[in-house]
Amino acid sequence: MPTLAFQMPDRGGGPTGPRIRVGRPSRRVRTLLMTLGVLAVLGMVFTMFAGFWTDWLWYRSVNYSSVFTTTLWTKIGLFFVFGLLMAVSVGFNVWLAHRLRPPLSAMSMEQQNLDRYRMGIAPYKKWLLLGITALVGLIAGASASSQWRTWLMWVNGVPFGQKDPQFNLDVSFYAFDLPWYRFLLGFGFAAAVLGLIAAALTHYLYGGLRITSPGARATAAATGHLSVLLGIFVALKAVAYWLDRYGLAVKSSDFKATDSWTGLRYVDANAYLPAKTILFCIAVICALLFFATLWRRTWQLPVIGFGLMVLSAILIGGLYPAIVQKFQVQPNEQAKEAPYVEKNLKATREAYGIDDSQVTDYPGVAQTKDQAKLRDDVTDAASIRIMDPNVVSPTFQQLQQIRNYYAFPTNLDVDRYTKDGKEQDTVIGLRELNYAGIPKRNWINDHFRYTHGYGVVAAEGTSADAGGRPAFTESDLPSKGDLGTYEQRVYYGERTTTYSIVGGPQKEIDYSDDSGEKTYSYKGDSGVNLDNPVNRAAYAVAFGEPQILYSGAIGEGSRILYNRTPKERVEAIAPWLTIDGDAYPAVVEGRIQWIVDAYTTTNGYPYASRTTLGDTTADSLTATNDQRAVVAQQNQVNYIRNSVKATVDAYSGEVKLYQWDTQDPVLKTWMKAFPDTVEPRSEISKDLMDHLRYPQDLFKVQRELLTRYHVKDANTFLSGSEVWQVPDDPTNKTGETVPPYYLSMRMPDQQEQVFSLTTTFTPNGRDNLSAFMAVNADPGTEDYGKIRILKLPTSTTVSGPKQVQSQFNSQQDIAETIRLLRGGDSEVEYGNLLTVPLDGGLLYVEPVYVRGGGLKYPLLRKVLVTYGGQTAFEDTLEQALDKVFGGEGTPADPPADEGTGEDEGTGEDEGTTPPPSTERPSTAQEALNDAQEAFEAGQEALKNNDWEAYGRAQEDLEDALRRAEEAQSGGAGGARSSPSADPSTSPRSNS
Repeated sequence: MPTLAFQMPDRGGGPTGPRIRVGRPSRRVRTLLMTLGVLAVLGMVFTMFAGFWTDWLWYRSVNYSSVFTTTLWTKIGLFFVFGLLMAVSVGFNVWLAHRLRPPLSAMSMEQQNLDRYRMGIAPYKKWLLLGITALVGLIAGASASSQWRTWLMWVNGVPFGQKDPQFNLDVSFYAFDLPWYRFLLGFGFAAAVLGLIAAALTHYLYGGLRITSPGARATAAATGHLSVLLGIFVALKAVAYWLDRYGLAVKSSDFKATDSWTGLRYVDANAYLPAKTILFCIAVICALLFFATLWRRTWQLPVIGFGLMVLSAILIGGLYPAIVQKFQVQPNEQAKEAPYVEKNLKATREAYGIDDSQVTDYPGVAQTKDQAKLRDDVTDAASIRIMDPNVVSPTFQQLQQIRNYYAFPTNLDVDRYTKDGKEQDTVIGLRELNYAGIPKRNWINDHFRYTHGYGVVAAEGTSADAGGRPAFTESDLPSKGDLGTYEQRVYYGERTTTYSIVGGPQKEIDYSDDSGEKTYSYKGDSGVNLDNPVNRAAYAVAFGEPQILYSGAIGEGSRILYNRTPKERVEAIAPWLTIDGDAYPAVVEGRIQWIVDAYTTTNGYPYASRTTLGDTTADSLTATNDQRAVVAQQNQVNYIRNSVKATVDAYSGEVKLYQWDTQDPVLKTWMKAFPDTVEPRSEISKDLMDHLRYPQDLFKVQRELLTRYHVKDANTFLSGSEVWQVPDDPTNKTGETVPPYYLSMRMPDQQEQVFSLTTTFTPNGRDNLSAFMAVNADPGTEDYGKIRILKLPTSTTVSGPKQVQSQFNSQQDIAETIRLLRGGDSEVEYGNLLTVPLDGGLLYVEPVYVRGGGLKYPLLRKVLVTYGGQTAFEDTLEQALDKVFGGEGTPADPPADEGTGEDEGTGEDEGTTPPPSTERPSTAQEALNDAQEAFEAGQEALKNNDWEAYGRAQEDLEDALRRAEEAQSGGAGGARSSPSADPSTSPRSNS
């Protein structure tokens, strides 16, 4: 009996019949619900408007509205273009499948169930279609708008002028073009898949596809439609195979000495590359077979072709490269991989700016025996900084905080300032606002009265005063000293993380002195004006603070300041830059300017190995200070340039971006995308140039790469015999690497000292020193940015930082003195362990601080120095150097009694004053008893604010500790004579 079929009465309609009337809510309830709905919609709309409006007002206030508009219109354009494309793609396929529906369908239970579904949605099918297409369009548009950086880089891309060694294409193709092509490809795949799913469901719903019904499984129209969509998908796969060929040049993999190898290897060039080409051809043929079903109306050939493509992908794209790796590469890996390693070495060194680094052999041991000459050479070799900016912040806080509502950053900064015509390293910090110290916390105090910090505090980096305190060159409140006259108010700083409302009827706390509290009203034009009630309402919503809308403390002239940290401001103004973790202040032309280093990066430099900035820039300082952490726009990068120097005015908040690297194509690309946002390098003033420096985070990235890429020979790289590592910081227990140190010093090939950034290397897995690295950090010199590496011979074992620290701690006399310094509740804190090349050897210097008693802030107490096996632990740097180079130091390994005897009854170092003849010998216990009495006297003087008595107590404490040390070194029965510390030059502790 033939199969019965029937014609549906209305493929798109539904049954008619009596309707069930449902009770409707009363008019009052409907009105209430409608009102609530309107208010909810208005609330959501105004919330979105508030975010948009406040952003616009802020960008306009900093004169960078073009950044806001360019970014906004780019996002809007991408959203609508790609959202519309996706919506049209899905909607067109649904419409086409509906149009191609069969007029008849088989009589079966499957079709009867589908008929009920069709009849249920028939009255709403237009709205359903619009809803589905709108939803996919919104999702696709939102995804596309996030690619605004990719679009701007593609449309504004500038050539690098360098070509990759495999395909001979300009680097800009990989950095700017390939990411955009990959986005388009991904969008195409998404459109094809969604269109295919939508079409298949529509065909199934309207009978074009059948699963259980008798007869053909698909109508000819459905077959043709779906085949075309599958053909488009396979064609896109062919494009993907073709782009994958170029992607091999920027592909990362684990290989030998590095886990972030980038670029082609032997198996890539000789297996994967031809495999991708073959698969491209197969995919093109398979796509054509799918398109051919429009005429052949059969799935047989396309299915066979698709199966062959999948099989080829497994065999050619997976199995064949594995065979090549196993049987061709592994038996002779070094010879096979060497040409590709050379390409990686060259590209990586170029991409990270380390291609011009100078590696010089260095003996590691002193070349002259003339100790007097070596002692004189120390002064020329370096201005040794004994004030550690990462230790003395609590000292600045205690001595210069003045008021509880001021504070200094956890880590101070090192800069250069001129005094008496001579440039010197200076430790500097700003007295910023400390919200936790505000006497009474409330909304008015937090945001209206306490609004800014006040003044710079600076100290010499190479000396301390008689009490071990910093030798301040700028101090007090208001600050005064060597820096002259400048605007001291700090409205923008690293600790200023909340908003303030200034300039209105409410006066601000300026500072306090002996005559009482001073008030002030902000005079600058920074921030956004709150005169407008719309602005006030927008900020009330944006900040979740309704008082902004109605507070009487806001009136004519009121301005709201926010985004107040230097890093936040630069990131907001230049979202295409990666910001260095350490902004630092400088007094420039009568203003306090925050100087911010910024980087341009990409992860598309062919053959250059990638690194993760957040990991590479981590050290013992970032482990304890989140503000120093670096987060790149891209998780991994393989190209970086310090292309921009930015400044943020601490009073006005004005941000300026200066083009620093005039050759960087990435910066040129962004300058095309955001014209007039970056000022030319020629606009940098001489005063500002004097305070610029080589950035720490770039240096840390480069030193990490140089642990492997200091070699230029492929075979050496492959052997891994020359791999270095950055040592862990021996002065603390964080387990993180030692930070680089700023220091004015002279490398062996330099004629004079220059402000530098330094670090050390040790062999992989060992603690002895393998190299010392320094970069010229002074932009005022010709070879700024030049990296110099002193490579020590592998045949000579030179102590590394960890070993030097261990030697310090293990020597009996030093260990005993440290134990004495820790007496009571005092704590010993080690400062930066500085390394200085000197006459073929390496001089190590480490300041030692003591946090004593109730003061709980560190004072410089001792200085450790070692050179050529001689070690000294003295009150001052000069004394320690005299002892080491006067032949009286203690040999580092093994310890000996040299230099501890009673030479001529004095044992004093050259140039020091012998002790008074009235000094009595004492045992260690007697001296410790005297030290305890002096300490208690000092504490009592502190309670009474009797600084004169405190000073005398510190001198007595110094004398007692010295006698205890001498008694320990010279025997229980008597003390060896040694120079008495001159109170005017010797640092003391309050321990």
